[in-house]
Amino acid sequence: MTLVASEVDDARLQGLGMYVALRGMSDAGHAHSQVANELFGRLDSELFATFDADELVAYTSQRPRVTFLGDHFAGYQAPRLEMYLMTDELERKFWLLTGVEPDLKWERLVAELLGFIEAFNICLVVSTASLPMPVPHTRPVGVTAHGNRKDLIENISTWSPTVESPAGLTSLMEIRLNDAGRDVVGYSLHTPHYLAESEYPAVAVAALEHVGAALKLALPTDNLREAGRLVDTQLAEQLESSTDVRQMVDGFEQRFDAHAHEHERRSLLLDEGEDMPDAEELGTRVEDFLATIEDTQDWLKNSENDPFPGETEQ
Repeated sequence: MTLVASEVDDARLQGLGMYVALRGMSDAGHAHSQVANELFGRLDSELFATFDADELVAYTSQRPRVTFLGDHFAGYQAPRLEMYLMTDELERKFWLLTGVEPDLKWERLVAELLGFIEAFNICLVVSTASLPMPVPHTRPVGVTAHGNRKDLIENISTWSPTVESPAGLTSLMEIRLNDAGRDVVGYSLHTPHYLAESEYPAVAVAALEHVGAALKLALPTDNLREAGRLVDTQLAEQLESSTDVRQMVDGFEQRFDAHAHEHERRSLLLDEGEDMPDAEELGTRVEDFLATIEDTQDWLKNSENDPFPGETEQ
C-alpha cells in the first residue's frame, strides 16, 4: 500500500466505515462495474492509497484489456486496486476499496488492510458479491448475509447454506477481521444465472441498498433503477415471445415463492420488531412529516442528523 493523500492525520478520517467492492469471480450481472460507475459518477472521491498490481495480479488468470487500432496497439488498461475517500449524498465520508481482486499475496495484503483499518479506527467493513443462482428476475434480489454484526445480518438472508466453496479475498478478510475483533459484514447477492453474463442493474441496486443501510450512507441508485426498468421491459418482451423461457422462469418463481414462505425477512431500514408499513400508511407518514417542515430544501441542506462515528460537528 502506498498512501498518496496529503492529510492523513485529519481527525475527521477516524471512525468511518469502509465498503469493499472488488471485481473478481463473484461478479454475476457485472455488479462491480455498475456500482463503481454509479459511485464515481455521482459522488465526490479522493484517491487515498494505491496498491502495486504487478505484485498482486496474475495476468494470465485475468488478462488486462488493450485496444488494437488497425496497425498498432493502444489504450492498455492496467489492473488497479485503490483506496478512495468518498463523500455520500449527505456529505458523509466513507472509505471505498475498489478494483480487481488480487490473485496473489492475500495474507500480506489483508495484513496491510488490517493495519489501515486499525490506524483509522474503521467502525465497520462491508463487502458485496454477486453470485449466479437459479432464481427468477421477476422477484426481489435475494441475499446471503454474513459476518459478526448480528444486528446487520439476522433475518436478512433468503438462503443460508452450509457449503464449502472457493475462497475470495473478501472471505479471507472477513475471517481475519473477525479474529482481530473488528466489525465486518458481507452481502452476497443472488443474480439469475441466465443473466449472469449480462449487465443486471437490479443486483447493483441491491448491493448499494444493503451497503447504504449498513453504513448509514445515502448512496445513489437513480441511474441504475432507470436502467433496471429498461431491462425489465426487454425481459418481459422476451418472455412473451418464448414459451420455453416463460416455462423456465415459471419454475424458478414457484420454487422461489415456496422457499420465501419459510423465511421471514426484515429490512435493515427498519428497527428490530418494527413492521413494514403498507403503501397508504407510508404515504400518510411522509405527508405528516413534510407538513412539519416549512422549507424542505433548506432542511435537506441543513439537516441536524447526528454525524457518523469519527466525524465532528461543523
